[in-house]
This record gives sequence, structure tokens and C-alpha cells, in this order.
Amino acid sequence: MNKKQYEEKRKTMLDEAQSLINAGKIDEAEEKMKEITALDAEWDKIAQAQANFNALNNEPEPRNVFGATGNGVSFTGQAPQEENIYDSIEYRTALMNYVVRGTAIPDKFRNEAGPTKTGDIGAVISPVVVNRIIEKMESLGMILPLVTKTSYAPGASIPTSSVKPVATWVAEGGTSEKQKKTTGYIDIKGYKLRCAISMTLEAHVMSLKVFETVFVNNVADAMVKAKEQAFISGDGNGKPKGVLTETPAGNVEIAKGKSVTYKTLTDMEGELPLAYENGAVWNMTKKTFMSFLGMVDADGQPIARENYGLNGKPERTLLGRKVLCNDYMPNISETVESDTVVAFLYDWGNYMYNTNYAMTVKSYEDNDTEDQVTKAVEICDGKSIDNNGLVTLTKKAA
Repeated sequence: MNKKQYEEKRKTMLDEAQSLINAGKIDEAEEKMKEITALDAEWDKIAQAQANFNALNNEPEPRNVFGATGNGVSFTGQAPQEENIYDSIEYRTALMNYVVRGTAIPDKFRNEAGPTKTGDIGAVISPVVVNRIIEKMESLGMILPLVTKTSYAPGASIPTSSVKPVATWVAEGGTSEKQKKTTGYIDIKGYKLRCAISMTLEAHVMSLKVFETVFVNNVADAMVKAKEQAFISGDGNGKPKGVLTETPAGNVEIAKGKSVTYKTLTDMEGELPLAYENGAVWNMTKKTFMSFLGMVDADGQPIARENYGLNGKPERTLLGRKVLCNDYMPNISETVESDTVVAFLYDWGNYMYNTNYAMTVKSYEDNDTEDQVTKAVEICDGKSIDNNGLVTLTKKAA
């Protein structure tokens, strides 16, 4: 019995079982389904035996493990992959000279063909340097390491269920029908994140290692601040859309002239749906958090704590929940000019950050100051994909 015969026989038996069920002959249908199970077991044995036979029948091809020249090693028989030219020491040195001295990138490294505007893109940042920038951004950022990262092409419309994995229950068997799930769509745009940096060290004596370290630190620090600011309050025009521009699932208000109380914070927790409780964190400025230190519950227990972990960094909690402090929100105060969100609860895993991590760099001279300016550019976008776990704390102006 081959695979086609097995599939045809199985389909026929399934149709017979369905007919028996429709006719109310449940016992006979059960017997037919047992026959289908036995058929599946028989086919599994046949398929396994065939796989074993194929493995025995295909003898391994001998290889010269020393390669043609006695130096290369190839166990797969495939030709060794060529090194990425942008990761070569030659290109990385050329990039350093371009950034710190303004020396043009050699023609062999430039992409003159296609729609790329070489006047806008002076040079591609080496992948090895980009990887270091990404690692540095992950270590510097408080929010960036927590968001869901994707690499869709700009212009795509992505179902929200494709961004985060969703498990659904399905019936057993190859003919089981997939469960339907209502989804929304996210339009991916390609916004240009540009950060201008300045190389102030002794450019003419700078080594490649020192250059890349300084370059990575400058770019990572600037991009992290720009991204995390947009993740919170970006308006979606030319930049990612921040969570505070979305409609929250819940909101707790502080009246004009009033202060935050223990009940205010418990009301915030009460507005957070149980399904979103595990990943949600408090988001506020450090000054706002410090104003909660010393506040106690009805039993006199402190509700805000600041401990120091093994790495020496502060670990802040409020009502037992982790607090992420940032510099991208206003501090809490008794009076504000307009209604202001001073804190919010949110699971950053529900925020999608989309980029291909391809970065370019261009150097130019500032005509006003005659300074040599270098700008790094990355194409990215971001948006909250689920606002049901967003709860805000708003200070009222009136």
C-alpha cells in the first residue's frame, strides 16, 4: 500500500463512518472509526519501514575532510559560504574612515544599482556592528527588551493573531476543522529613525576597536531613548504609535488638588483584567514612584518597596507588581494644566516593534557650525496590538 492508496482508503472509511452517524447507527460508526485507527497504525509501520530502508539504501558519499588545498573542511560537500563583505575588516575600516575622516567608501562596497539613493545612504553599517548596537540597546533599555519584536516588510497588513502566538483547540485527526478566530489587522509602515552623533575623540589616531565601541555606545543610547519615548507617547505620524494614544481598557482619575491614596492604586489593580495580570507592570517616572514610598495599607504594611538586587540595580515594586521607571512621562503633581496620565499598567509583550535591524549611516558637514555630523538611520514601526490590559492613572486639571 502506498501513500495515495492509504489516503484514498482512509477518506472512504471516514465517509462511511459519517454516513453511519447520520443514520443513527452509532455502534457501527464506532467500529468503523476503530478500523480507521488500525489503518493509521498500519500505515505508520509502513512509513517507518520505508524510511529505514531508504537510509540503508543510500550509502554515505565519502568526502575529503581536508578539502582540495589541504586546509578547508567540508563534511556536507557544500562549498564554504563566502564572508559577508560588510563584515570584513576592510569594510569596517572603510566605514571608520568615512565616519571620522569623511573618506568616501570604495566603489566596490557601494550599491549604485537599483532604487537605492546613494546620496541619502552613505554607507551600510556592518552587521557585526549592528549586532553590537542591538545588544547594547537591549542592555540600556527598560522597555525595549520587553516588547514583541517582528521583521515584517513595510506596507504589509498583518493579522494580530500572527504577531503573537495563539493556541486554539482543534479536533483530533487530519480532517479536523480549524477553529475560527476573529482578528484585527496592523498596517506596517516604515518610519525612519534618525539619530545624529558626533565622534569627538582623536579621529586620526583612533583604532578600529575604539571607534566601533564609541560608535555603538552613541548610536544605541540615542536610539533607545527615541524608541522608548515613541512606545509610550508617539502619535503615529512619522514614528511608532505610543500606548498612551490608545483607548485604555480602564482609567482611574485623581481629582484636582487631591493626592494618590492607597485606594487609588487598588482601584487601578481592580481595573486590570485577570487575563492580563501576569505580564503587566507599572510604568511611571522615578519621582512619581518615590512619592509612593512610605504609603501603607490598612494593616500598616508598605505598598511601595525599593530593594537592591544582586547586580546592584534597584528593584522597585508597587502592590507587589514590578515598576518600570522612565523619563518619558510627566511627574505627578497636585495641579496640572490639562488632564495628564501620570502612570499606567501595561504588558509590554502586547506591543509590537517591527524592524529589520538594517542600519545605514551618512556623514555631512553642518554649514552653520562647520562640524562633521554623522547620522545613523533605521527603518522601524511600532503599535500596541492588544489594549485590553492597558489601565491609566489620570491627574485631572479640573
